[in-house]
Amino acid sequence: MRALISVSDKTGIVEFAKELANLGIEIISTGGTSKKLEEAGINVIGISEITGFPECLDGRVKTLHPNIHAGLLAIRDNKDHMNQIKELNITPIDIVVVNLYPFKETILKEGVTREEAIENIDIGGPTMLRSAAKNFQDVSVIVDPKDYAIIIGELKENKKISKKTNFYLAKKVFEHTAHYDSLIADYLRKEYEKEENKKEFPETITLTFEKVQDMRYGENPHQAAAFYKEVVRDKGFLTDAIQLHGKALSYNNINDTNGALELLKEFDKPTIVACKHANPCGVGSADDIYEAYMKAYNADPVSIFGGIVVSNREIDERVATEINKIFIEIVVAPSFTEKALEILKAKKNIRLLILDNITNKYSTDAYDLKKVGGGLLIQEVDNLLLQDELEVVTDRKPTEKEIADMMFAWKVVKYAKSNGIAIAKDETSLGVGPGQVNRIWACKQAIEHAGEHLGVDILKGAALASDAFFPFSDSVEEAAKAGITAIIQPGGSIRDKDSIEACNKYGIAMVFTKMRHFRH
Repeated sequence: MRALISVSDKTGIVEFAKELANLGIEIISTGGTSKKLEEAGINVIGISEITGFPECLDGRVKTLHPNIHAGLLAIRDNKDHMNQIKELNITPIDIVVVNLYPFKETILKEGVTREEAIENIDIGGPTMLRSAAKNFQDVSVIVDPKDYAIIIGELKENKKISKKTNFYLAKKVFEHTAHYDSLIADYLRKEYEKEENKKEFPETITLTFEKVQDMRYGENPHQAAAFYKEVVRDKGFLTDAIQLHGKALSYNNINDTNGALELLKEFDKPTIVACKHANPCGVGSADDIYEAYMKAYNADPVSIFGGIVVSNREIDERVATEINKIFIEIVVAPSFTEKALEILKAKKNIRLLILDNITNKYSTDAYDLKKVGGGLLIQEVDNLLLQDELEVVTDRKPTEKEIADMMFAWKVVKYAKSNGIAIAKDETSLGVGPGQVNRIWACKQAIEHAGEHLGVDILKGAALASDAFFPFSDSVEEAAKAGITAIIQPGGSIRDKDSIEACNKYGIAMVFTKMRHFRH
């Protein structure tokens, strides 16, 4: 038997090669791998001895030769194949151990140049892998050091590798090369977009992700699930969080926490966002994080129970003490004081996560993906809060405080499911009406929730935000009854005039953003 070994990741390769050699298997190798094996006292046949041609072009060409690929692709049960390679004096290669130039590691380096990235695109490696994997009934091909033990175990026990194992390894190879090529395609597309200064939705798109963990289950216990991360990704998101305490996150935990984090990134002041089912249920900003937490909690002390709390400042002892008064699923923050951790860890099931760069937003080239039956929707991430200056459309202009309240509510409603309404005052969310099938229901829900938790008087002088235009004046009528004095909405309805007239009737100041924030 013959094995060809050529690896960039040399983890465990010397030990593996020694085992092969002890089993009487000849080893062919290339470049740095050959040198490492020879230094370990392992007999190696140089690749040039097989090809009859020297490695050239700084190692760019060494394995692209019929003496290699015929040895890999010859079907052992095909007499014509075997006669041909015999006539050509080509010996079959039975085991291939290859992993590829470190393209991923290269592009993740700070300040990497395009030339350096391209030089780390492997050509011969994927070609050998594909040849060997295509002929998996006869050839064993290994890309993952974790599989070395399987190969040695079967060779020692059975003197051969089973077809079942070879099929598993071949499947793994094509996953590996597809991932590798997808990284390259994604990198080059982004480089092209930078050079041309334009975004591109290509005719075909291949996306690649790496598994973070298997989940206990998906949205429901009967659904299997896993969590994957982008290879080249923005910092400050859940994929980079470090869990300090509590059981593993579930599918719903991750989805809901992501929604909370996206809203948190809209705020610069100390802010707490409480979320339930990916919708904000309490948001508070203040000069210190304790006050921000109390605002977020008091905004909806019912819905926050069993919810998620995210903070853009360190969690201290006072905040931890308040959090521990109720059941909270997850707390995410840039840091925790030692005393805060001691307090929070007293509860067995609470998950505590540290997330550096928690205030970072998506980069401008980020995409939002949504799977639909038989297809995939791709769009730019909604990175904007406003596109233009606010347009005052009513007789009364809003005060500076009303503008501040409107902008707070506008941030909150951006992350509520559509149809969505958010009411805010004094850097606090008062009521949120998310995900209703019509806007008036969302409006009534937000008003009712605020009244239930904080008393009807709290709405006097508050601001209301709508994620899309009012199709009728009924929402204005409800806002007026509640004592709301300022409204921010996109505008653009053929009935805008009705809403403006209603605001003028009740002395409500209304501004148009001329952009909407649907979130489905």
